[in-house]
Amino acid sequence: MKYCFLALFFLSQNLFAMSNPGKPFGQTPAGESVTLYTLKNAKGMEVHIMNYGGIIQKILTPDRNGKVEDVVLGFETLQEYIKDTPYFGAIVGRFGNRIANGKFTLDGKEYTLAAQNNGQHLHGGLIGFDKKVWKVEAASAQSLSLSYVSKDMEEGFPGNLRVKMTYTLSEDNELGISYEATTDKATVLNLSNHSYFNLSGNAKRDILNQEVQIDASRLVAVNKVLIPTGELTPVNGTPFDFTKPHVVGDRINDTSSEQIVLGGGYDHCWALDKPAGSYAKIATVQDPVSGRKMTVSTDQPGVQFYTGNFLDGHLTGKYGVQITKRYGLCLETEHFPDSPNQPNFPSTVLRPGEVYKTKTAYQFSVN
Repeated sequence: MKYCFLALFFLSQNLFAMSNPGKPFGQTPAGESVTLYTLKNAKGMEVHIMNYGGIIQKILTPDRNGKVEDVVLGFETLQEYIKDTPYFGAIVGRFGNRIANGKFTLDGKEYTLAAQNNGQHLHGGLIGFDKKVWKVEAASAQSLSLSYVSKDMEEGFPGNLRVKMTYTLSEDNELGISYEATTDKATVLNLSNHSYFNLSGNAKRDILNQEVQIDASRLVAVNKVLIPTGELTPVNGTPFDFTKPHVVGDRINDTSSEQIVLGGGYDHCWALDKPAGSYAKIATVQDPVSGRKMTVSTDQPGVQFYTGNFLDGHLTGKYGVQITKRYGLCLETEHFPDSPNQPNFPSTVLRPGEVYKTKTAYQFSVN
């Protein structure tokens, strides 16, 4: 009787964990099946996530009049994501953002990575985490856990890395993303989500009239190939001062700012003012027309604010929208770019016996 009870208990636990079976979303060219999961809460918010790249395909949330619309860029089909996407909604890794010249040295050994972005390494390489089919560990009505094992020297990174990430939708319209990882060899790690947000709903307008606030008084300055110079420069008196809410489009083309010219607008990491390692609110975005507001919280030291400067109109997304320049903005919570080559930056080294743990949340409300 005891063993029968235990068997029933574990069966019920497994059924609960997989109470959200998802729906088929196509296959990769290699024949791997991809599933799309929908998280829902009682307030009518939905988040659609696939196990290919951990991609957030849709975030459906109401405006001030209660109209529910999608607030992230993306596609309707898996094939479009596979064919051509600027990381829409994906988990980027092993190392999100750029590494200079595709090289870094760790414990006296030099490692060479793909240098696919202007001669620099970007977002994990040619086949990064955004292009992997992740294993579904658990799926319920409001939570999805995915895992992936990145083998030693995959994309040039050392160590067998085991990664688990969980999306959780709360009843107060907060989408939490937690990450956990271990390695059997010293490596570098910098995971982030690369969603492009547009709070107008269904990408009706560009993001230039939306207001952004970032709790950061310093910017990670970059050179002409967007690699950090090593300087953390004050934002006061510059187009990068978002310590108070500011309309995105007001200063985005200020050619008197060398950093604006180098980035083609905003494509920079802000060094957050909060205490190192603490979890706090770090940014907000508001759309004055729809009334939607997004609040970002994280325990990471930086956030990459990117305004879709390289979107060129050749992609057609959901709702038949031509995705042109500045039709979405990213707030990628992360460590600073090129940290493996910058000894003065917070370390991104993960060693055997250590556990990489980090959390970010995006909460939606209306004004």
